[in-house]
Amino acid sequence: MGYRISLLEKSPLDEHEDAAGALRRTLELAKLAERWGYHRFWLAEHHNTDKLAISSPEIVIAWILAHTQKLRVGSGGVMLQHYSPYKVAENFNQLASLAPGRVDIGIGKAPGGLPLSTHALQYAVDPARKGEFADQLRQLDDWLSVPVRGRGVDSLSATPQPPQSASRFLLGASEQSARLAASLGWEFVFAAHLNADERDISNALSAYSYESNGRRALLAVPVIVADTAAQAARLVDRTQRYRVTGSDGQSVNVGSLEQAETYIRQSGAASHQIEERQSDVLHGTGEDVHRQLEALQARYGVEEFIIDTPVAQPQARLRSLELLAASSVALA
Repeated sequence: MGYRISLLEKSPLDEHEDAAGALRRTLELAKLAERWGYHRFWLAEHHNTDKLAISSPEIVIAWILAHTQKLRVGSGGVMLQHYSPYKVAENFNQLASLAPGRVDIGIGKAPGGLPLSTHALQYAVDPARKGEFADQLRQLDDWLSVPVRGRGVDSLSATPQPPQSASRFLLGASEQSARLAASLGWEFVFAAHLNADERDISNALSAYSYESNGRRALLAVPVIVADTAAQAARLVDRTQRYRVTGSDGQSVNVGSLEQAETYIRQSGAASHQIEERQSDVLHGTGEDVHRQLEALQARYGVEEFIIDTPVAQPQARLRSLELLAASSVALA
């Protein structure tokens, strides 16, 4: 097996469970992921939802770092549009100072929620000064890269300065995002769990490799593994994903038409376009899924997959990740 596997964790709440219970399961999963041989453990950011327990991945990252020894832990990702690039740099310099060499900073462009939460998060943000997402990302890169601005008492840096900075990743689902990552020297992760269009994946990964002198992007994919192929097929959530784009240029990926309609109602934009997007789940036994991953590796030259497991039942989800890891050991 010539690729690594890593995990994307959203900390879903089980039925009749509170956030504390979901987060305890997230910690246990991180400990198991380290034991099973997963390379990274990333936490997603979601707002204003009673179905997912992580709104501040930085806090959960610190908690997991304290309870693991070698697992790389990071964000998948921090939604930069809501925050000061300087403060994000401080947060991840703090984390990297706590666990040098184990921290990843993954940055996403999506809002991580619907317009009500976006408006609340950006309540005190001046849109004219915030700039475009690419401008914000360049500012963040600058704060992470430049130790000190100015001299003496008038100097400014994103302290504390860690002995080893967090590794930098841009999460996206377009060629534009791939080119932006390459221009800054960042790693790029194509979110195929949100956009499985083969042409989009190929164009983005090719552009990234060309403009970053041959570096390989990571690929995030939805995966469900079970003891039998039939069991895995029954677990697959075949709900389509939808991309909603408003006349104001803002867009978001959602998991149902109901969420799309809610976004439209909350956004206040004059008009909207809804585009159905396929999210193809790789599924089967561990061996089946690794054959599918090997095919993706051969097609795109991917050396690491970020595994998203869209299974509602906690035990089935845990079993899926255990079987995938066990199969990777057997194939190594």
